[in-house]
Amino acid sequence: MAPSSGTRARFGELDAFLLGHQALWRPRPFTCLSLPWEAEHLDWSAWLRARSLSDAEHVALQGLPGEAPPSLAQLAAQAAELSRLDELPATTRATGAPRQSVGVPGRKWEQIQAFAGRLRFTEPPRHWLDWCAGKGHLGRLMAYPDTPLTCLEWDPALVAEGERLSSRLGIAATHRQQDVMADSAVACLEPDHTPIALHACGDLHVRLMELAMGRGCRQLAVAPCCYNRIAGEHYRPLSQAARRSALTLSRDDLGLPLSETVTAGARERRNRDQSMAWRLGFDLLQRRLRGHDSYLPTPSLPSAWLRKPFAHYCRDLASLKNLGDVDEQDWNALEHAGWQRLAQVRNLETVRNLFRRPLELWLLLDRALLLEESGYRVRLGIFCPPSLTPRNLLLLAERL
Repeated sequence: MAPSSGTRARFGELDAFLLGHQALWRPRPFTCLSLPWEAEHLDWSAWLRARSLSDAEHVALQGLPGEAPPSLAQLAAQAAELSRLDELPATTRATGAPRQSVGVPGRKWEQIQAFAGRLRFTEPPRHWLDWCAGKGHLGRLMAYPDTPLTCLEWDPALVAEGERLSSRLGIAATHRQQDVMADSAVACLEPDHTPIALHACGDLHVRLMELAMGRGCRQLAVAPCCYNRIAGEHYRPLSQAARRSALTLSRDDLGLPLSETVTAGARERRNRDQSMAWRLGFDLLQRRLRGHDSYLPTPSLPSAWLRKPFAHYCRDLASLKNLGDVDEQDWNALEHAGWQRLAQVRNLETVRNLFRRPLELWLLLDRALLLEESGYRVRLGIFCPPSLTPRNLLLLAERL
């Protein structure tokens, strides 16, 4: 079946926008001391590099201020217009069994409720299938009081805990230990199932869509997450339109939509800032030590590393990267330079971040087009505010 003209047109607009501005969103300020686009946009570069770390945080929350360079503001307005989506219509909110939210982190429960509150289908679901279910909190909310439920989860401890919770709440659910990427997963889906997946990562939610289409499932609902969690180094286009596109995406590119952290708490933000500032300070050091002006990737480090003196942090990281012994440095100046670079990086990322939502919507429309090609009517929209989760886009699909 041919996709709707509206979906194709929207995809084409985003495709042209992303292709036409690759020089702005592909380079990563964290790894580059200067960015290729700065020579062409001297006014953007000067304005952004002069701003503080708190200025960057204000932009992340409130958008560009009025004194931003006009051409940058125009680009931001274009990106916002191309990314515009409506909220999906709300349904009668599922309340679930009494005390069902006990033991579920508050923000997670709010996300589950928001997701459940947008699952409006033409026909009532006959059998819910919770994909990558964990303990099955979402599935139980939808199944209460008496709709059949199957929960698929690979972790046996979560399967056992899910069985215990379902039994305690009197919900008839089947919890199955299942690697959803295995060939045997196809037998877990039936045409009368309504698969649901809240924040299933990368290949996991694509696998669900492909199996659901192949098995002829009547309905499905997917809120994707972590598009970069894929087996290959590059994105595999799903729809015919995406396969015709000249846009190629690396795994690193796919991480761009995930760089928003509006839900982080104050302590988490402080630790994140210190970690990034210290890494950037070390980056300046390692360029001198190696005599090579290029970024050196470093591994994720335990939070305990941030409790070391900065000098020990740098020396230990240099040892980890086999850079040899580090002579005495002006550690205070180097740490200060790291914090200065962090302010510049965050502000320069303002340009790249304009393309987060357009790229995410391009990926979602690729999925929507694939479903439409397979005979589904698809609705794509917002299911909760970004303050609850930035990954707030939901695909609802029904067979025509």
